[in-house]
Amino acid sequence: QLQLVESGGGLVQPGGSLRLSCAASEFTLDYYAIGWFRQAPGKEREGVSCIDSSGGSANYADSVKGRFTISRDSAKNTVYLQMNSLKPEDTAVYYCAAGLLELLSPTSYDYWGQGTQVTVSS
Repeated sequence: QLQLVESGGGLVQPGGSLRLSCAASEFTLDYYAIGWFRQAPGKEREGVSCIDSSGGSANYADSVKGRFTISRDSAKNTVYLQMNSLKPEDTAVYYCAAGLLELLSPTSYDYWGQGTQVTVSS
């Protein structure tokens, strides 16, 4: 079964940057669309960004457009989420997920990582 591992979370000041990684060890991610989602305490899980299997198409939530960039590196079997100009409201646990379609709906994805905490605070 495909297992995903997120990394790169941490504590950052407002306006700072982080790069999250989503990696798989035993199976290639080349055939999957990958989505990034986040969930803050007391809130529903929301779609942040997603990218298709080829890397040629990506979508972003309105709240992160112009600040976040999703990309994938086939050679490293890894998908990245570059997060710039971070705001306190970006604080959440961030999850990556793999599925067949690049949609921002959590129900479109079959495999999930365990999540990485991102905290934006001064």
